[in-house]
Amino acid sequence: MRYVQPRVQMFAGDASRRLVASSGAVRSQFSDGRWHFQHGPIDLIIGADGDAGAIAAAVQMAWLRFQSMLSELVGELPILRLPIEHASHVQGEVARRMVAACHPHRDMFITPMAAVAGAVADELIESFRIDERIVRAHINNGGDIALHLTPGYSYRVGIYADLNRLKRREILHLDGDIEIAADTAIRGVATSGWRGRSSSLGIADSVTVLANCAACADAAATLIANSVDIDDPVILRRPARELKDDSDLGERLVTVGVGRLSQQSIACALDAGEVVAQSMCDRQIIDGAALWLAGQARIVGKRNQNPASRGIRMNVIQ
Repeated sequence: MRYVQPRVQMFAGDASRRLVASSGAVRSQFSDGRWHFQHGPIDLIIGADGDAGAIAAAVQMAWLRFQSMLSELVGELPILRLPIEHASHVQGEVARRMVAACHPHRDMFITPMAAVAGAVADELIESFRIDERIVRAHINNGGDIALHLTPGYSYRVGIYADLNRLKRREILHLDGDIEIAADTAIRGVATSGWRGRSSSLGIADSVTVLANCAACADAAATLIANSVDIDDPVILRRPARELKDDSDLGERLVTVGVGRLSQQSIACALDAGEVVAQSMCDRQIIDGAALWLAGQARIVGKRNQNPASRGIRMNVIQ
């Protein structure tokens, strides 16, 4: 997923101890102990539980790694904006994560940029997995989240499907939530849709995906959100390059507005997305997905498996 607005219930508090590195990267700590790292379009919220000394060392390690990430990515942007079949010869660690996450989808149009936010989170969460005294940690990169969990621990992620509610400053109520236990293989959560800063070929308000890494969830969420689609005159589209001249989507039409859809149109669009999501589950690429459009939702998982039996609880509030 290209960088998008946060869609999960991990809000920031008041920050303090602001530090600016020579690279231009900025970090500060919130009053609740979480950290904020920011550099250009990369905007992270980092939290961890466990031994204070171990966490401090992991944060410092992540900070040192973070400072060079943006320049590494910028140096390979011409390749990373190519379709995946032409983008295999990358050098950077984050770039290689992006390519690896997108490679299973090479039969569809996708560029490594679809996994950039998740790949950044995956790279940095490794700093928290080194010391067993850190019992859990999360890195939230604009709604794409990498997780570290040790036995007996879990994370609950709350989801807001409609970003317009944030813009309208409405009282926020969760559209759904997901609880992930340590005994699953899931270590990544990502969300895509047409309403964020990211461009989408589809009309999904929100598609949230669970996978074994954030980059994998990121790439899959992008493609599933693209697939939640239908031809309807109330949908407004423009070439991606008109919105951003260096977009990796080029002249492809991206969604810029969705009017009032009929119930039949909503169902048809969700059906199309569900087919793609179910195929990814069947191919073991993802563990599950939740799709939202116009107040309607679909939950997709591996066939003949109860998510609760795998340490996953997915709840949709409608």
